[in-house]
Amino acid sequence: MNPREHTSSIVVSALSSFFGVSLIQATGLITDVVGPMGDGAIQLALVTVAGVFILLAMYTGAVVTANTFGTIVAGRVRTIALMRLVGASTRQLRASIGREGLVVGAVGSLIGAVLALVTTNGAARYFVSTGDLPDIAYRLIDPLVLLPVVAVVVTTWSASLVGSRKVLSVTPIQATASAGEPDFSENRRRTGRNVIALLLIASGVVLLVVGVVVGLVSPLGMFIAFFGGVGSFTGIILGAHVVMPLVLKAVGALFGRGAAGRLAALNALRYPARSTRATIGLVIGVTLVMTFTVAAASYQQMILDDTGLDADQLAEANQVLGVTFGVLSALIGFSAVIAAVGLVNNLSLGVLQRTRELGLLRALGFTSRQVRRMIVAESAQMVIASVGLGLGLGVLYGWAGAQSLLGSIFGSELVAPSVPWQVVVGIVGGAAVLAVVASLAPSRRATSVSPVRALQTL
Repeated sequence: MNPREHTSSIVVSALSSFFGVSLIQATGLITDVVGPMGDGAIQLALVTVAGVFILLAMYTGAVVTANTFGTIVAGRVRTIALMRLVGASTRQLRASIGREGLVVGAVGSLIGAVLALVTTNGAARYFVSTGDLPDIAYRLIDPLVLLPVVAVVVTTWSASLVGSRKVLSVTPIQATASAGEPDFSENRRRTGRNVIALLLIASGVVLLVVGVVVGLVSPLGMFIAFFGGVGSFTGIILGAHVVMPLVLKAVGALFGRGAAGRLAALNALRYPARSTRATIGLVIGVTLVMTFTVAAASYQQMILDDTGLDADQLAEANQVLGVTFGVLSALIGFSAVIAAVGLVNNLSLGVLQRTRELGLLRALGFTSRQVRRMIVAESAQMVIASVGLGLGLGVLYGWAGAQSLLGSIFGSELVAPSVPWQVVVGIVGGAAVLAVVASLAPSRRATSVSPVRALQTL
């Protein structure tokens, strides 16, 4: 196992474990403070809420990990084919990759758990010293922290198996030829998967519309809209190998007609599977953040606009809602951080696996500066496409959720979505930083190898 290949997966596992253990520990600390008043009910409610956010983080982490292992396996196709040629079975190879996933999950999960325990206990002692928390006996380790630790290990292991499915398609004969990933035209011919994805998207959109219409007369429209959102988003993820390259191609047109920009745009269609693996996790993260914040802002706006509260009561209610939604948005935003780590790693792995291609460009006359510009353009293209699609989907889903739930209560009419522009600005600003960070290591790697040495790489 090459530790360099798995750095991102270990980081993702550690972040997921850190997030889960921190929430559970914080829940335990809060229960220690208010436990006598809650008689167990408060802890149950807090654990339930924490569980929802932990599941969201692990879901995003699983997608990122599966995509990372998919990228790693894609770079090993020639080696895997050679192993098949000398007698290794598909079962043995998948088991080997599964063991890598188990080790990565265990190491990352333990690192995250230890950091979370140190952080939460240190924070508790600090707030006791400042008087913000009462000086009572707090639990050092909540037994429930084992749940997210084990869950992260199992999730990472399962994601590695999902990501290694490409092993099944590698034949020994590929050892004697150049083994590449399917291009855009091949992905479009995956009829079964594409039809299912299209049906899910179409049926999901129909359910979203029905949910909003039903929501004008009954809050039960929320349930219809919920399944519409889940169905359509699942279809988008399932058909991402077709959807994302098209979005990337459209974004690529923004980078002008220079050689570096054109090559960056064309790479999205030449290597759609690689582009999709790098971007879909960030799409999921941004969509989750925007869905929740738009829904929350719309709830807040509809409630405050239609209540009979006086000015002071409105201000107080607005403050409470704002703080609550801010905290919950930050918790969901953790999923976007995990996805961002995955994008950086997948781009780095992609450049590492394209040594011969980059060497050929240098041999044909590309300067180091042009190669660097191409890598930066690819990074920016992926980030813009992911964030743009995630923002659009998030606004749609968030508005549909708020409208279907509260439409019948406040006037039985359609209202415009409330978009929290400060969150949008934060996401766009973070995306700009991410585009730069994601391109630093790959561009340095791409220009550090001489053309002759790169062309000798097998």
